[in-house]
Amino acid sequence: MHHGIGFIQDLAVVMVLAGIVTVLFHRLKQPVVLGYIAAGVIIGPYTPPFQLIHDEQTIQTLGELGVVFLMFSLGLEFSLRKLFRVGATAVVAALSEIVLMLWIGFEMGRAFGWSPMDSLFLGAILAISSTTIIVKALSELGLKREGFAQLVFGILIVEDILGIAMLVLLSGIAQTGQLSAGIAFVTLGKLLLFMTVSLVAGILVVPRALAYVARTGSDEMLLVAVLGFCFGFCLLVVKLDYSIALGAFLIGAIMAESRHLHRIEHLIAPLRDAFSAIFFVTIGLMLNPLVLVDYALPIATITAAVILGKLVSCGLGTFLAGKDGRTAMRVGMTVSQIGEFSFIIASLGLTLKVTSAFLYPVAVSVSALTTLTTPYLIRVADPLSRRVANAMPPTLANVFGLYGQWLRSLRPASGEPTVLGMTWPIVVQIAVNLSLVAAIFLGVSYSAPWTSGFLANWLGEESMRRVVLWSGALVLSMPFLVAVWRKATSLAMLLAEVSVQPATAGRFTGAIRQTIAQLVPVVSMIGVFLLVAALSGAILPPVGLLAAVLVCAALLMAVLWRWCVKIHASMQIAFKETLNEQPDP
Repeated sequence: MHHGIGFIQDLAVVMVLAGIVTVLFHRLKQPVVLGYIAAGVIIGPYTPPFQLIHDEQTIQTLGELGVVFLMFSLGLEFSLRKLFRVGATAVVAALSEIVLMLWIGFEMGRAFGWSPMDSLFLGAILAISSTTIIVKALSELGLKREGFAQLVFGILIVEDILGIAMLVLLSGIAQTGQLSAGIAFVTLGKLLLFMTVSLVAGILVVPRALAYVARTGSDEMLLVAVLGFCFGFCLLVVKLDYSIALGAFLIGAIMAESRHLHRIEHLIAPLRDAFSAIFFVTIGLMLNPLVLVDYALPIATITAAVILGKLVSCGLGTFLAGKDGRTAMRVGMTVSQIGEFSFIIASLGLTLKVTSAFLYPVAVSVSALTTLTTPYLIRVADPLSRRVANAMPPTLANVFGLYGQWLRSLRPASGEPTVLGMTWPIVVQIAVNLSLVAAIFLGVSYSAPWTSGFLANWLGEESMRRVVLWSGALVLSMPFLVAVWRKATSLAMLLAEVSVQPATAGRFTGAIRQTIAQLVPVVSMIGVFLLVAALSGAILPPVGLLAAVLVCAALLMAVLWRWCVKIHASMQIAFKETLNEQPDP
């Protein structure tokens, strides 16, 4: 009972002071996020002469819930429809920004004499811009529907995806102390496989389950179902040794495809606001004002590097991808800050005990300073771009104009099909189906220690238990394997038509095309078998039994071919219908 009263007292102190300070910040027309951080500093252990918070660990736990709701909300704002509309410009701009800021942060850390791990985490902290701050600033300035703002949102989507990858890589580096190119490739491959399978399976299941619950008309039932999916999926992700932030983001992205998205956002908003407030207060709790004084020079230098570095990297990437100088300037000015994702990365370093204590308050201070400058940078972007254009030498202006003309000349005429445009959808479908096959075999292999023990009651020999497990995975994979064969056949026929022309092959054109169309699918399926065998080595039967299983599987597939095609087509239609559904107003 005493512990419960202590918790209520701590929570009351946090929420009351946060409310007072944020009202003050709102009256001063400053971001309320800074008010939450300021409240944390006031009640933190480093500021007052007496202790206001008795159980800091419990407040930190509530703050972790804030991370879940923050990342879940970011996922709700993300959708595959938006990603498809982003285009190459956002990808190029986001990649150039992240790569350059990673390098700048690391080099600055080394210049200050910090450890390699501190420098690496500093680079990651500076790489990701703040979605929350940018959206709020653009809304307050009435620029949310501008063309450059839509491009900024696309860049933020790409950054969120790459930020999740960085969290995974940083966790691996922190645990092993190093990361080779091979390990990084395997880690990112596993992450991509997990995200692909989660999104495909989740979009097929979760929106339909939520639609069923929503038909009851009860907001309470819908909220409980949403939270059940959210925390259940987060638990699965943690069990697979990924971060809880990844799980929250992915399940949010899956629910973003629900037709009841706006209703879900409305129900989640109070929880998100309450727990994210506690999260930002916990950030302030860990801020030692004396550290800020001691590191005033690095903070000022890093702040300037964030503003200038992001302006140059993201603005230049936007321009190189084909946008005009004015748009590039506005985009670069808008993303010149760091925020909530940087706090999560800094928290990761502290949690894993691989970064120094000073790095967290430095990151928070830089975020606060760049957050304050964001609205002013957005306002001056247009006048500054005009001044730069007027001051630019005519020769340089002509070079930039010729570059834009050259890029436009590379684009195909409207409606004209390209080889990439025709083959890319087929390649994507093959990759998605292969991911599902790989996930099935990996899942069966992962569960083998438990399922094999269960099968031991009927099958004494381990080789026979492997036959049952591998055969079961193969049967489950059949619809997707049939899809891979059919898509590989379509791709081979398309490539044969494009690559073999009568002008060069003459009377052998038909024969060569037919050979390519028949050979490519066979070679592809051999490659698929080798991939599956490598992934399922733990349950792979001995060679003799494996040959028998493959023969039986081939006969079964011949019998069930139409059924497999029908099942896969139904899943494909359901997936496309979910993506094409517009959220209810």
